[in-house]
Amino acid sequence: MATLLRKIGLIRLHDRDTEDPKHHHHRHQGSLKGSNKGNAKNSSLHRPGGSGSTEGGVLSPAELKNRQLEQSNKERQCPPPPPQPPAAAADKEARPPAASAAKTPAPCPLPPNRQHCTQVRSRRLMKELQDIRKLSERFITVELVEESLYDWNVKLHQLDKDSTLWQDMKETGTEYILLNLTFPDNFPFSPPFMRVLSPRLENGYVLDGGAICMELLTPRGWSSAYTVEAVMRQFAASLVKGQGRICRKAAKSKKSFSRKEAEATFKSLVKTHEKYGWVTPPVSDG
Repeated sequence: MATLLRKIGLIRLHDRDTEDPKHHHHRHQGSLKGSNKGNAKNSSLHRPGGSGSTEGGVLSPAELKNRQLEQSNKERQCPPPPPQPPAAAADKEARPPAASAAKTPAPCPLPPNRQHCTQVRSRRLMKELQDIRKLSERFITVELVEESLYDWNVKLHQLDKDSTLWQDMKETGTEYILLNLTFPDNFPFSPPFMRVLSPRLENGYVLDGGAICMELLTPRGWSSAYTVEAVMRQFAASLVKGQGRICRKAAKSKKSFSRKEAEATFKSLVKTHEKYGWVTPPVSDG
């Protein structure tokens, strides 16, 4: 029996070996093509099984047409914008908008001419302070008002000892005449505004509010060569020349001089002298 089976097997092997190679090759290629077609068709048309599917999960012609229409409609729609990377979004939030940045005013420096005038005024006043402190005699002393270089309280300690005003100071125990000087932005090319603070004086070219009638304190009579010391010496001379006195009347002596009143008085007297000239007026008129 075993011998018979071996013979049959040999016969079958012989038949396969003696088969026409061309016919065998053609049949093999046909099977491969059919297999590839089926795989391609199944890969493009296959969908998960469900109602309406044919056997093997292959779409019917009607379903294939519907699927093609759906795909076409989706392609016509505009795709959503791509999501912004986190780093770019953070950078955008960190940067302010250009419009808002343009609206923010930048700090504006002082104009060159004004800045120059401020520097000139500061240098001049610092030199004036040093020169006053170097005076051998105790003629005047200076105190800055609220530490401002442009606002001085000046104490006039000395007058002509033969004058009536000096006698009044001795009798009333007045150690000095206190004045206030404020320096404008364009000092020394414009004069300071000077007024008497205390004591309350009469005559001596001292007017209402403590205003002082002196031509050199006006723009017309001022020179940038005048120093504070020179102005104070001129003022001390005018007090004596104008026969200034300390007010002894109780009603007037208790009333303090006012800056607002002094400014108004000085403005008025400058206007008057510009109209009629700077001739020496009567004592009562300043």
